[in-house]
Amino acid sequence: QVQLVESGGGLVQAGGSLRLSCAASGRTFSSYAMGWFRQAPGKEREFVAGISRFGRNKYYADSLKGRFTISRDNAKNTVVLQMNSLKPEDTAVYYCAADYLGVGGRVGPDEYDYWGQGTQVTVSS
Repeated sequence: QVQLVESGGGLVQAGGSLRLSCAASGRTFSSYAMGWFRQAPGKEREFVAGISRFGRNKYYADSLKGRFTISRDNAKNTVVLQMNSLKPEDTAVYYCAADYLGVGGRVGPDEYDYWGQGTQVTVSS
């Protein structure tokens, strides 16, 4: 089992940047492919980015490529989502998720085993 805690959300103006972090504790972090998802009010939870267990492969939602970057540090048990050029439509609760022994890049929320509590990102116009 792994516990996930997100941080780094907040209020930012359009065009700004935020860096979200997810700290993991429990089972060996490198056992998990990791993902970031987001959920806006009234919408379904959607895939944002994913990374394989050792960081070799990274995956992004097509609409976000070039603005968001995912990375991980297995020595520090963290996964980071760097978000640049933020837009009001990026406003959502952002969640990190862990996929035990996954290959990485799975886009369905049901394919992940553990979730953090989420962190709010609000982008003002």
